[in-house]
Amino acid sequence: MKLNYKRTILVGMAFFLISAFWQAYDAIVPLILTNHFGLPQTASGAVMSIDNVLAVFMLPIFGALSDKVNTKFGKRTPFIVIGSVAAIVAFIGLTLVDNYQLARVIEAGIPEIRGACADMSAEAYDEYIRKLTVELTIKNPAPLIGFIATLLVVLVSMATFRSPAVALMPDVTVKPLRSKGNAIINLTGTAGGILVLVLGMVFATSKNHYMQYTGYVVAVTAIMLTGLIVFILCVKEKQWAKEMEEQTVALGLEDTPAETEIGEKRKLSRPELVSLLLILASVALWFIGYNSITSKYSVYATNILGFDFNFTLIIAQAAAIVSYIPVGIVSSKLGRKKTILAGIVMLASAFLIGNFITPKTPEFIMYPVFILAGMGWATINVNSFPMVVELAKGGDVGKYTGYYYTASMSAQIVAPILSGILYDLIGMRYVFFAFGTVFVALSFVTMFFVKHGDAKVLEKKSALEHLDVD
Repeated sequence: MKLNYKRTILVGMAFFLISAFWQAYDAIVPLILTNHFGLPQTASGAVMSIDNVLAVFMLPIFGALSDKVNTKFGKRTPFIVIGSVAAIVAFIGLTLVDNYQLARVIEAGIPEIRGACADMSAEAYDEYIRKLTVELTIKNPAPLIGFIATLLVVLVSMATFRSPAVALMPDVTVKPLRSKGNAIINLTGTAGGILVLVLGMVFATSKNHYMQYTGYVVAVTAIMLTGLIVFILCVKEKQWAKEMEEQTVALGLEDTPAETEIGEKRKLSRPELVSLLLILASVALWFIGYNSITSKYSVYATNILGFDFNFTLIIAQAAAIVSYIPVGIVSSKLGRKKTILAGIVMLASAFLIGNFITPKTPEFIMYPVFILAGMGWATINVNSFPMVVELAKGGDVGKYTGYYYTASMSAQIVAPILSGILYDLIGMRYVFFAFGTVFVALSFVTMFFVKHGDAKVLEKKSALEHLDVD
């Protein structure tokens, strides 16, 4: 029994385009809301949480719906194709609405005011400019309304296919190999994220408060479209899912596919249910901590530290890429729970160190911090989703994927709003990394008590099989 790496990479192209989108979205939308519309951090955080509000309801629905769909293209593929195309078109449209608002900001002479004044502190000056910008928005809120409306179209489109895309890996991968499979999926997704970060450096998205983002987003959507085309041409969902079912039965890992098809559902024992709830609580806690950093790091790095957020995030992504496959191997030996706990320690430690980095700190000091954060997040991510779907039968993978995303997206509703309130009350400089540190540390406590979700260990037949080679 070994993982089909080529097949898993091809399946991961759906996650590739998802990651490319979210990397661009998290980078530019907070900057647009803050610099082009003048929204305070609390209001910006509320807008940034809209996708998570939608996801709490839509991801479980579309995950379960895709479990029941049966087309000639498979269960998940139709959702992936239609949702991706709609999101690409709407994302480009979003920047056109922003361009209209930006033209008003430039016409009002706000960029010149920013460039001329130097007798205030950086934070006080940014707040002064923000108030001028929000006054302009209040005078004519139509561009903001149009921006939010278009944003909703983008986010609904993305929400329709995220659960089906993620559920596809378990559909074609037997349970004991799902941590390794998830490592490859995350590796593929990270590659998409890194390409977008490189584009951010090329377009200098962290250098100009008042740039038009249309060219940048067109380049991002070209990457997304490339991933989608590869997926459509190469992934044979129905064939690969059937082969996985046959392999699962042959290995004695689950009942026959026919039993799943006639509607038998797995009933969790009480200890399994407790473990599931603890896993989901852990997911929620570390996502609150992590998302509070990622959703506003472009603003924090640009406005508070004066750092290039693109390069810092590339380093974190590179660290994650290096970590994914080794983490998948380690978890197959130590177990998913122990590996996740180690990842939590790494991530919390990175955020803790980040508290001591100031605008006077050399930028390169941030690099090892984000290397550690990237390694920690990769260690958590590779194993957490497989722990949830480990408790599912084949016919319920989409539903359990929805459970996972309900927890993660609910957390990401809370994170930008709660952290934004604290930023406005106390100051972003003092709360940013402290907030993330506390919530990631709390997830260690809940994860410590999880008893189920590790893969069933199969005895290796030979040294060659142990190395996953023929």
